[in-house]
Amino acid sequence: MKFNGTGDMIDALEYPTTTEEIIANHGDAELELQRGTERVGDVLERLGQEEFESPEDVRLSVRSAVGHKAIGRRFYSDRDPTALGETGPTPLSL
Repeated sequence: MKFNGTGDMIDALEYPTTTEEIIANHGDAELELQRGTERVGDVLERLGQEEFESPEDVRLSVRSAVGHKAIGRRFYSDRDPTALGETGPTPLSL
């Protein structure tokens, strides 16, 4: 994931700050993901209302809340079970 300049924006925020303040002022900033882009506002809306004490708190939250466009092949794993709430391929035993 590339922050596309949003990293500088995150550093420049006055802390503490909230998801609501970031979305209102910078929600249209785009993150470049492996398979497309996603708006910062859309990512942070998934988290609900949070208060951030530092830029690193915001970065960790954004990284944890990006959608499926941030991963490689969706549902692919030769070891992990399908995650809760997901439906993946039917396992095949060889």
